Amino acid sequence: MPSSTIAILAIYLGFAALELWRSNLFAKPEQTRDDGIVEAVSIVVLLGLTQPAVLFASAWLAGEIAPQYANALAGLNVFAAIGLFLVLDDMMQYWWHRAAHTFPWLYNLHRPHHNARYMSVRLVYRNNLFYYMMMPGIWLSGVLIYLGLGWVYAGYIVVKLAVITGAHSDVAWDRPLYKVKWLSPVMWLAERTISTPATHHAHHGRHASDPAVHYKGNYGNLLFFWDVLFGTAKITRSYPESYGVENLPETSLGEQLAWPLFGSIPQEQVGEGQAHSAA
Repeated sequence: MPSSTIAILAIYLGFAALELWRSNLFAKPEQTRDDGIVEAVSIVVLLGLTQPAVLFASAWLAGEIAPQYANALAGLNVFAAIGLFLVLDDMMQYWWHRAAHTFPWLYNLHRPHHNARYMSVRLVYRNNLFYYMMMPGIWLSGVLIYLGLGWVYAGYIVVKLAVITGAHSDVAWDRPLYKVKWLSPVMWLAERTISTPATHHAHHGRHASDPAVHYKGNYGNLLFFWDVLFGTAKITRSYPESYGVENLPETSLGEQLAWPLFGSIPQEQVGEGQAHSAA
């Protein structure tokens, strides 16, 4: 097993163990039977099938289209290589995520991520099975791997998972640090650079009337900097009172996992953007 895979498993299981100890990992507030099924299927399919298949397919396509460029960037400076992944993977994921909260058909692929009425590491990969299959950043990462940057991707994806897992956990690592006065400048920079529990929890908040909620913003995955740069950031250093999605009809297990194969977009859901426009 590659060392990057071991590191990813260790990070995820470490945060999971922390939740198991501090906040009851398997019995979250208001959870339903469908929640556990959606989360289990999503993570197994994404990590075991979708992500490897997309990375392989994109690299194969790149080889078919431009075989002369195989490993063309293998000697690239490591900082430049990281920059390519930040732009072509992480920034593209920001725009993909933002688009998912803009277009109703795409929101139906992303809505399972917000159906949960709690925060947890369990949500990190909770999405419709087609959501990641279509994500531009994964396809572009496969192209970069084909160009010879697989060694950089192995480290990049470990750091990315550490940040997004921590941002979803309901054991907020940033909460005690905000109380340390001398750390204030460090946290000021950190919360404008990477996703933190406070900034990402705001995106998952349930009620637009809650001042800690910013459902129509805080889209960043690894870097929160994209929100700062593109004007969608809200920083409060506070946490929503509750989580989930308000003003939307119920959705079935089949629709959460495999829309459009199951179900259809309810007319009420077309107004999802308006429901949270004040957030």
